[in-house]
Amino acid sequence: MKQQKTIFTQLWMPLFLVAILGMVSGCTKFLDTQRQGSYDEETYPFPGGSGPYDQYIFGAYNDLRAYGVHVFAYVMATSVRSDDADKGSTAADGGANAQQMDIFPVLSNNGLANELWVSTYGLINKANNTLYQIGTNTNIVATDEVKIQTAAEARFLRAYGYFNLVRFFGNVPLIDTLFLDPGAQNNIPQTPAPQMYAFIESELNFAASILPPTWDPQFVGRATRGAALGLLAKVYITQGKWAQAQGAAITVMNSGIYDLSTPYARIFSEDGENSKESVFEVQATATASIQTAQGVQYAQVQGVRGAGDWNYGWGFNVPSQKLADAYETGDPRRARTILFTSTATVPGVSINGQTTPIGLPNPMYNHKVHPSTSFVAKINNRGSWWMNIRILRYADIVLMYAEATNELGGEANITAARNALNSVRARARAGNATLLPDVTTTDQALLRTAIRHERRVELGMEHDRFFDLVRWGISGQVLQDAGKLNYSESRDALLPIPQTQIDLSGGVLKQNPGY
Repeated sequence: MKQQKTIFTQLWMPLFLVAILGMVSGCTKFLDTQRQGSYDEETYPFPGGSGPYDQYIFGAYNDLRAYGVHVFAYVMATSVRSDDADKGSTAADGGANAQQMDIFPVLSNNGLANELWVSTYGLINKANNTLYQIGTNTNIVATDEVKIQTAAEARFLRAYGYFNLVRFFGNVPLIDTLFLDPGAQNNIPQTPAPQMYAFIESELNFAASILPPTWDPQFVGRATRGAALGLLAKVYITQGKWAQAQGAAITVMNSGIYDLSTPYARIFSEDGENSKESVFEVQATATASIQTAQGVQYAQVQGVRGAGDWNYGWGFNVPSQKLADAYETGDPRRARTILFTSTATVPGVSINGQTTPIGLPNPMYNHKVHPSTSFVAKINNRGSWWMNIRILRYADIVLMYAEATNELGGEANITAARNALNSVRARARAGNATLLPDVTTTDQALLRTAIRHERRVELGMEHDRFFDLVRWGISGQVLQDAGKLNYSESRDALLPIPQTQIDLSGGVLKQNPGY
């Protein structure tokens, strides 16, 4: 095992150095730590329901918490590029790398784009390493059942990584094996996006056929059948494969494992983690003695940027006025999504009942990452490294089902789509019949508009808006209307292939159009 870890280090050291050079200076970066509990790759005791390959698969799960996979670059590329959010913090903070994500264009030397590329391929490489160990490591004795289940987890994580890469960059190299030559991966040409999607679909179909519906509570957060099918629904809907998306989504809905019973306000709190709303989320934990080593910096980079008791983070990725104005009158989701800064006449109040100060750098902050006061006191820290990242929620599955079913057309489908949409609205109104009335239209086009609106307000600040705008073909119009006047749909729907990676490939990698 130690020899293999050495090979792994040699393989990815050049890319790791590139990532470090491309990062925004002045910020503490999240480095590799073990994901599950306080065990690491050397000490994990293989309790019941686990297996000897966990030392490798946990390395891949752990990369879900990596700074370059799901923290600063991720929220910039998914949220700040959309009309839901602005860069936030202070005007100059984050430098050109962050500013480009907000106002466009993102240049080919952008360090955040390079960080996404390098770190996501790092996740994929750890999944590949797991599969390599299953296929070649004769020192590990395991049943075929253990091998195939671990392979299903690895292929789920690999598919997730590639799904993000293809949405970020378009044509990307398909690397599905572990290269023992450190430079070999630099010579792989890009695979066209349609072929990438076919590969991702194959990976997720395999994972869905093998993964268990649930895990023992001690393994909470590991990929399940529902997670594979839910992600598959998103892959299908991204391509406009309506029937396939409908089928994957309804299978999750009929599983009996998930539902809309968790109150919306509770979903994003610490005690709402891994609820019946959760289909897949990145696990994080912290204690007073271990405050960051098993956590993730996702919430901290978005936490309220203030002083004293209001020093919760860096203040990036703040809700936009466009998002604030999108909610219907009285929609309770608005207050849970947006934490308003107090003014001289209107106080801003957090989910904990705290009144925000007057004069914070931004008028709004992401309320979904605001920690509870009890956790802050217990851990003696306001950095929120213990907060999980919600990657796939049940309401998202229901709304994907509604969208796909409506697009299929016909009276029965439109009725089923409307009912699904209204189930999400019913949870949101929290028993107040005067709010969020049921949608009653029977017109397919009007229902399409209603479903799109519901996705925005239900999933506000949750990484989907930019990708939704692109797949709907309206990103140019919407982002121009939101004041992002430099946005070009033909160029900016994809990030540039990082110039550093083109150079490392000796020109094998080709730049996206417009850059």
